[in-house]
Amino acid sequence: MDHGPVDAGPSGDSEYDDPTARPDSPEHARLDAPRRSGFRSASERRSTTPGGPEGVKAQESRETLRSRSRHPSVSSQSAGSYGDTPAFPRVGATAEEINGEICVDDRDIHLTETMTRGGDGAPEDTEQRPHRMFKFTLYETNARYWITGADITDRYFRLLRIDRTSPPGQIMLFEDETIYERREMNEVLASIHEGNRTTGGLRLKYNFWGLLGFIRFTEAYYMLIITKRQQTATIGGHYVYQIEGTEMVPLTTGASSRFLRDRNPEEARFLGILANLDLTKSFYFSYSYDITHSLQENIIRNRQALNEGQHTASPDFNAMFVWNHHLLKPAMSALKHPFDWCLPIIHGFIDQAALDIFGRSVYITIIGRRSRFFAGARFLKRGINDLGYVANDVETEQIVAEKLTTSFHAPGRRLYSNPTYTSYVHHRGSIPLYWTQDNSGVTPKPDIDLSLSDPFYQPAALHFDNLFERYGCPVYVLNLIKARERTPRESKLLGEFENCVKYLNQSLPADKKIMYKAFDMSRASKTRGGDVIGSLEVIADDILNSTGFFHNGETGYDEPQVQNGVARVNCVDCLDRTNAAQFVIGKRAFALQLRALGVFEGEDVDYDTDAVNIFTHMFHDHGDTIAVQYGGSHLVNTMATYRKLNHWQSQSRDMVESFKRYYHNSFLDSQRQEAYNLFLGNYIWAQGQPMLWDLTTDYYLHHSDPRAWLERTRRNYIYWYTPEFLERRVMPPRPPTPPVKDPKDDGVSEYDDYWTECYRPAALSSLVKVYSYRMNAANRFLPEKPHPRDSKYDFSPFKPRLDPHRQALESPEKKPHRKGVKIVDPQEEHPNTPLPPSEDGPRPVPAEEKPGILRESTFERTDKPIETSEKPVKPADKAQMHLWTLNQFHTQSLHPSVSDAEAREYDKYVAHPLNLPLVVSSELPSDANLDYVEYIHRAGGGDFDEFDQEDGFAAGISEQDISHFWDFIGEKVDPLAVTEEDGTKKRYKAYRQWLRGKSLFKQSKVDPEYKAGL
Repeated sequence: MDHGPVDAGPSGDSEYDDPTARPDSPEHARLDAPRRSGFRSASERRSTTPGGPEGVKAQESRETLRSRSRHPSVSSQSAGSYGDTPAFPRVGATAEEINGEICVDDRDIHLTETMTRGGDGAPEDTEQRPHRMFKFTLYETNARYWITGADITDRYFRLLRIDRTSPPGQIMLFEDETIYERREMNEVLASIHEGNRTTGGLRLKYNFWGLLGFIRFTEAYYMLIITKRQQTATIGGHYVYQIEGTEMVPLTTGASSRFLRDRNPEEARFLGILANLDLTKSFYFSYSYDITHSLQENIIRNRQALNEGQHTASPDFNAMFVWNHHLLKPAMSALKHPFDWCLPIIHGFIDQAALDIFGRSVYITIIGRRSRFFAGARFLKRGINDLGYVANDVETEQIVAEKLTTSFHAPGRRLYSNPTYTSYVHHRGSIPLYWTQDNSGVTPKPDIDLSLSDPFYQPAALHFDNLFERYGCPVYVLNLIKARERTPRESKLLGEFENCVKYLNQSLPADKKIMYKAFDMSRASKTRGGDVIGSLEVIADDILNSTGFFHNGETGYDEPQVQNGVARVNCVDCLDRTNAAQFVIGKRAFALQLRALGVFEGEDVDYDTDAVNIFTHMFHDHGDTIAVQYGGSHLVNTMATYRKLNHWQSQSRDMVESFKRYYHNSFLDSQRQEAYNLFLGNYIWAQGQPMLWDLTTDYYLHHSDPRAWLERTRRNYIYWYTPEFLERRVMPPRPPTPPVKDPKDDGVSEYDDYWTECYRPAALSSLVKVYSYRMNAANRFLPEKPHPRDSKYDFSPFKPRLDPHRQALESPEKKPHRKGVKIVDPQEEHPNTPLPPSEDGPRPVPAEEKPGILRESTFERTDKPIETSEKPVKPADKAQMHLWTLNQFHTQSLHPSVSDAEAREYDKYVAHPLNLPLVVSSELPSDANLDYVEYIHRAGGGDFDEFDQEDGFAAGISEQDISHFWDFIGEKVDPLAVTEEDGTKKRYKAYRQWLRGKSLFKQSKVDPEYKAGL
């Protein structure tokens, strides 16, 4: 969708001067690498600081067993703990893991600045970091890169230095925390230019919008930057952007073109694999809003920070949804404030639309966050891994907010208490069992194989414990897979999943158990009279009553609500059926959110209204995007399929999408999976390790090392959950009202400077560049003009838009009524009274108007002819047809005409059979058609005039011919017997040869009968 103009910065491409030395090919490195006697323990780690010597080893004692809990406050002795990271690296381990430089820790779950260099676990300041950077410029010298960052007003700047002379495999970053004004920044850049004048000075290379991080394959590091962006949504006055263009800048000396030309073949192949991942499709970022967390989580975190005396919450991104997590690691290890320069991005879907309710504007936002754990293509990533992460894990959030005010803050400097914001979160993910599908064959639906059997369901326990941590309790599981099949395929998973939930529920408290509901949606949709939507609406009502939804507010003014729990929906692929079920659940939550905002009074919004139409369109785009990312094609079965709208017209589309999905799964998914593994850091090249394309499977890239299982402390099979995660979530108390330091200031910008970012008061812009002006709105779903029979058009977005004067097609079995037809008697006079215009079906005919069956019937339509004001078209001369233009042909086809000669000829042709006499006489009747008589005589019919009826049948025929004729048609005594007289006839030739011993069939020269006949 077109949400706004694409912001593209100018790019000035200049060459480097001196080439740099680079290591040999990775193939040589593998041959020259010394053979290891064993793996280094994870307790030996390395820390690298900018400017310091590399490889300073810090001996550390082995840490205590780290809790499996993703919550930092949970003790390692809690019920949900498990063992330390293994002493042996996993198969396919990275270079840092092999050398003992890093180990798996909480940064895989939380991205905070307390884990970066210089962080000690506590925030350094309590005030908001001033001058957040929104625009960046890249300069280069022969030895360094210089990046300047500017704030939203383009008045204050900061500086970042990157060395280009670092040894291979290392990166040197230096962050200048000084805040420069424009004049000071120009002086610093001028001094850098003067110091490097002998080598070409300081050169401008790129103006860009953000830094994604740093990545290395076999040689030097690359810096990935955002060169184009597009506004996608605004949440609380903070813009969310979609990436529209990226560039990779090698951190080497010399010309980049020379580096790309002289690189080793392995480096070129890695770059080609990464190119299969298109970063310009469905990747999003924001400068000031945390899109990795839900709105409820962000509001609660900021209110807690205010109650603790902080101006704003410190950066704490959910690493589960940060897709450039691997690229951020070098910056997090070297910079004190890495998120001032590097932007976390999510992969999924974001869309926003405006709904106008009689002047009250409501923004509808849908956010889909795809997990980076166990990510991959459809048939290559199924089920769950041993770490508790499922395939196709997507968190969907719908935010409904009335734009009465822009920010999250209520009037009167009540921070984060605006009651016009609501949200609801639901989750989809593959069935948390060990199961796979082999797509190496040609069948579009391979058999499902339950590869491993775990009687204690440990991976599923980790998964549900993670759901408790993220969403609270209860977890409502809606399983949509088939229950009965002729050949059991997906129904194999039904009983096993039920047993899994029953086993896990044995240990949970009575009021915290997992709620499970199985619904065979496919069978219900194919059953005649099956009401899929009605059944899902009943389930959706049960889910919303159990989980609730989030409504911001303040106790005493607007009572806030907090969502506790989540609906976990799944089918086999978690695409078509799952998206339809989530739509019904979201539609129910949508009605409750509108009711909480005070713009709607009902319990549910009807279908075919403006509000539901725009919500359906957004959710359909959401499902299509998720389906393309996981399955390779758009949705095969949409809401129109399950509502049975345009059933026959959609079959061709469904067939095309099925073919596309089959093609992608068979030929393109492996390339996409390699790109995922490379970008997400599941595979990192290291000396002595196989290449990515040499791996027969990526199983060990997504699972833990089996050799470390014996050393890992096992989880408790009974107390598999973390009790803290089952506690009910509540809204923190109202934050204290900030004092007013400046009478001209509203007192909020010190905590949340949304006004400058959203409205840009000092920037010159145009209306077409304003996001709210170009935003999708509900008025595009309105008809162009009201129905002419409607006296007054209802512009309410909650009014169904079905035309009351036509029959709606809900299914192919329901056929439209035919127009009313009246059979009248031609002798009767027609009444001049007009027919009532409000009748849909055939008009009943009174008894006195019914015609007799012997009377000639005529037909009259009950609807009035359409009166047009068009001028009559003059009939063209058909003799000049060969000179007509295309427009004349088009006009004459729409307005056909008949000439007078053609009309007379047609009347003559029609009247001809009616004038034929029924009794034939020797004399011609007076009204005989002379043309017909002439035609008969011209065809040779005159010969019959001299025919003598007294002559017999055999007149003119010889007696011999007559005898042969009677002999031929005479009945023989034994017609099947062949006499000697028949032997001379041609048709008995084969019979005569058979009597002489020759076969009836055609013989070959090798047959003995053929040789005997010679």
